Amino acid sequence: MNHRECLRVLNRRNFLRECACGIGMAAIADLLRGEGLLGAEPSAVNPLAPKAPQFPSKAKSVIFLLMDGGPSQIDLFDPKPELNKHQGEPLPPSVAKNLHLAFTKPNAAIYGSPRTFKQYGQSGLQFCDLLPNTAACADDIAMVRSMHTDAFNHGPGQLLLTAGVMIPGRPSIGSWVLYGLGCETQNLPGFVVLHSSRANKGTFGGASNYTSGFLPPVYQGVPFRSSGDPVLYASTPLTITNEMQREDVQAILSLNREHYKSVGDVEIAARIASYELAFRMQSAAPELLDFSKEPVHIREMYGLNDETTKPFGTNCLLARRMVERGVRFVMLTHSDWDDHENLAENLTKNCKMTDRGTGALLKDLKQRGLLDHTLVVWGGEFGRTPIVETRGRTDPVKFGRDHHPIAYTMWLAGGGIRGGQVIGSTDDFCMSILEDPIHVNDLQATILQCLGFDHTRLTYRVMGRNFRLTDVTGTVVKKLLV
Repeated sequence: MNHRECLRVLNRRNFLRECACGIGMAAIADLLRGEGLLGAEPSAVNPLAPKAPQFPSKAKSVIFLLMDGGPSQIDLFDPKPELNKHQGEPLPPSVAKNLHLAFTKPNAAIYGSPRTFKQYGQSGLQFCDLLPNTAACADDIAMVRSMHTDAFNHGPGQLLLTAGVMIPGRPSIGSWVLYGLGCETQNLPGFVVLHSSRANKGTFGGASNYTSGFLPPVYQGVPFRSSGDPVLYASTPLTITNEMQREDVQAILSLNREHYKSVGDVEIAARIASYELAFRMQSAAPELLDFSKEPVHIREMYGLNDETTKPFGTNCLLARRMVERGVRFVMLTHSDWDDHENLAENLTKNCKMTDRGTGALLKDLKQRGLLDHTLVVWGGEFGRTPIVETRGRTDPVKFGRDHHPIAYTMWLAGGGIRGGQVIGSTDDFCMSILEDPIHVNDLQATILQCLGFDHTRLTYRVMGRNFRLTDVTGTVVKKLLV
């Protein structure tokens, strides 16, 4: 504010005219306080304190295995022998009619799968030969072969999967869960993100996959590193003692609390909670990453002694240790499954990296009694087409598949889910859904149902209306539930 503006504001008549509303509000507030009608003075409540769900729930926490890029359901979970019979032929006109794909023409040749499938467990669920460890848990898994989404590009597809809509800026599912349930640990973040990669890439959705959007920032996902400091600068400098740091934190917190009392801004409450959590994490996070007390056979089961399986296996073991300590939502991302070419080679690499850790996670949760109240979700933003994408190549070994949002597979296991079943079916070419179509918003509604929430009632009011994870759609898939 410049000198002239200061003089104008300080002019008595301008002051009375422009600030009358504020003076009036102050007078009303004083009268209401005198009558005991204003309520208590605001206090810096902990926004991450545990909260009860809307109704009794099976699941208390979620581990979301986000397979970035779109894994091929045809080569992993949904065998289609008809594709091999018609290898090299175009799709029938009745199937290709009105088909719109990202990069491939509908008249491209049919591309069968070289993978072999077997039935596993008493349920007889079918898995390909690249997923023996996941397949060993077949009776705990509910496989959904009839997923569909509205997006055929990665960024919008991941936003729809993780935040309920295809536009950035909305809270992610982990933030909604943390907002609804709070956190059972005060020493670690309630929503943690872990990442691994085949091609040293990040996810297409990036930070939008774990943003808190218009929810208070305290509900945002916190990316962790799997070695060293889990969060940068978490370690205390050698020259600073715990007592010295505690005094600094207490001084900052006391100032923030005084400010909160005067304005009641939830952003300040979030800042207070963040400072306190950061201080506690300095002792809790190193212990979380210390696997020395884990039995040798557990570390071996997760593949920590193999350089190929170690990155994802480490994240899976961390996820188990986190939910064991009360973390509410853990998102494990693995990229990149976007196999427009070199499908056979890349799919083999990704499965070698992730299958061992995934199977170990399910088995470990179950043997510890954690699977009953931990919901595990596996899948990507869409699947892959049954027709070939050559990108100018002539060697079939180098062929790939295009994005396929119409009919693809995800699976769930654990808290509230009835395992050992297949939901939905697709046609012989895996081009369309024949039974039980399940939209991404239906999946989100079902996840919240497992956690004890009616997805239409878990809302946050902003910009004049109530918003929810599932936007304006979503139906609970009752077949999935126990």
